[in-house]
Amino acid sequence: MAKKVFTIIILALSLAGFLYLRPYFFKKEATPRLIDRLPSAEFLGKANILELARETSGMMFYNKVPYRDFTSYEFILSQSKMYGVDLQKPAYFFGNEDGNWGAILHVSDSSKTSNGIDRIKNFVSIRDSIIYDTKIWHIPKQKAYLHYGKNYLLVYIGSNFKKILNQVLNSKVYEQRNEWKKFLSIKEFKNDHLVIYSNWKKLNQFGIETALFAHDSDSISFNLKSYMKKKNPFYIKKKSAGIAFASITNSNKSVEIHLDIEKLRKHPEDSLYYSIVRIGRKFGFPITEFLNAWNGDLCFAEGGAQKMIEKYVTTELDEEFNVTEVEKTREVEVPGYSLLISTNDKGYVFVNRLFQKGYLRQDGKKFRVLFSPPLNFIQTPEFISLYSGSLTPKLILGEQNRVIWTNQQTRYSFQIDSLNNNEVFGSMQIPVARLFKRNKIN
Repeated sequence: MAKKVFTIIILALSLAGFLYLRPYFFKKEATPRLIDRLPSAEFLGKANILELARETSGMMFYNKVPYRDFTSYEFILSQSKMYGVDLQKPAYFFGNEDGNWGAILHVSDSSKTSNGIDRIKNFVSIRDSIIYDTKIWHIPKQKAYLHYGKNYLLVYIGSNFKKILNQVLNSKVYEQRNEWKKFLSIKEFKNDHLVIYSNWKKLNQFGIETALFAHDSDSISFNLKSYMKKKNPFYIKKKSAGIAFASITNSNKSVEIHLDIEKLRKHPEDSLYYSIVRIGRKFGFPITEFLNAWNGDLCFAEGGAQKMIEKYVTTELDEEFNVTEVEKTREVEVPGYSLLISTNDKGYVFVNRLFQKGYLRQDGKKFRVLFSPPLNFIQTPEFISLYSGSLTPKLILGEQNRVIWTNQQTRYSFQIDSLNNNEVFGSMQIPVARLFKRNKIN
């Protein structure tokens, strides 16, 4: 009897031990989340593709873009469901300065994803192979690669696919890479449908620890919002107003800046100050003298043409057929240029250095900046002004901090919206009509 009791106790303890230890013996390795698989890169991004399609639909219809129905919310949603891709969740993309880039999308039904790859085979030459015991598809002509798992789809274009695939496959659950963790925790532009984060080393040289860009558009323009955060203070702030040209808005290219840089001058050890000086020195420009002399206002305008009287020398024959040189004048058109820089009492030192370095030289009664046309030159204790034409540009008080640049008949505009201790917000407007025409979309 005692033997039976003992046996029952042993069996009971064994069963209890088995039930207790069962999760450890039969534990399944947790599958990494999609955000755990995101690889390292210099530029990271997040996109709500369906909402982006909805937001840009007005632009597509306003500009009468052909095949715009293929970019509509409804069409993209139906196609994604057909091939098991879940675009109701965010898509993540990444890229580097060398042009290599990729994206990872959520997959809701991987059995349908293979049908999508089969359909691609009808349009391009695609090969399948095995890398790291994993099946991948390669499109040689486009240098593109495809790979999918149970809950994700990897698309990559570039020359470092094996490195990217290795990061994706060997990710661990809840071990998200640091740059992605930082990017996805930032509150700025949280509700925007397309956000790009820069992890670029060249920005770090300026002391920029965070750089974000977000998309915002209407029917006539593509707007890019930007946010930058510096590790240390900028030592720069916006002026309420400063001297500016009265007519600058109609110029093809123009710059109007009004900044208070007094604190920046006192911190030559600052990464931004150091980087600006280093760039200037590459071109032999007296950048230190400029920063010491500059009072924070800068205006530049290029556009149209100005008439001016030009002297020239010609050879003529006199009555006795002797060759003589004769000085004459003629009216010519030159590109319209205007440059204004506000200065302090060190302005004359800066100008002397420009002459010494060959950036500024005298040509008769006019002056030239490098290869510019002859310009009028005015220097006062408060500013330096160079301009073509015979009329002195009218000066006013301005408050814009904006750059307008026209390239191939497309007018781009960038402005500083706000600037505080270590953060700056800006925006860039790009008209889309000309871009569509240039790229033959329209």
